[in-house]
Amino acid sequence: MIRLIDVYKEYDNGTKALKGVNLRIDDGEFVFLVGPSGSGKSTVIKLITGEIATTQGRLMVNGYNLSNIAPRQIPYMRRTLGIIFQDFRLIEKKTVYENLAFAMRAIGASPRELRRRIPYVLQLVGLEQKADRYPGQISGGEQQRVAIARALVNNPSMIIADEPTGNLDPQRSLEIMMLLERINELGTTVLVVTHEKALVNRFTKRVVAIEAGRIISDETGGYYNGEKV
Repeated sequence: MIRLIDVYKEYDNGTKALKGVNLRIDDGEFVFLVGPSGSGKSTVIKLITGEIATTQGRLMVNGYNLSNIAPRQIPYMRRTLGIIFQDFRLIEKKTVYENLAFAMRAIGASPRELRRRIPYVLQLVGLEQKADRYPGQISGGEQQRVAIARALVNNPSMIIADEPTGNLDPQRSLEIMMLLERINELGTTVLVVTHEKALVNRFTKRVVAIEAGRIISDETGGYYNGEKV
């Protein structure tokens, strides 16, 4: 699924964001990536999504070698990923249904595929009754569920959630994490980047901790270094 092999990343301004990172995420896993601000979490995500390239080392994502990938192949690699952002990034002038349809049309889905897939995904995230609502007509938690549905609608093999609960209250945050857990149980690999330590400890998942560009812990159960995150 994902392999980072001795990966280094140095930005043009001289910042050494990653310093020899090794990470393996297999099909069907649920992984939290945790660490303080500036630890390298965002750099890992940008590398996996092909937004930036490694300075040194090897990076494999869903069968694509991102260390030596042709630019024309990057959109195809990204189709294997579903990305969920903290700020939702919904199109305000489109309904919930139309936001999902827009994502499907972007990869050439047929009207028939839209009619089949969108109701299923909306039901999965509990929004089948909100298909005709606009983002401004639903709550923040519901908007994030729309964002999750949009990430799922093209049936990616992996979901990457970048601080998905950062704008939500604790109860809504818990609901979003439980939804991601259910999606994982249905077979989709899930990587959640978060700094919400208490939330991580509600779930007995694999936790990868990164600090100053290096992975300092990789354990299952919501713990690292023998202590709760």
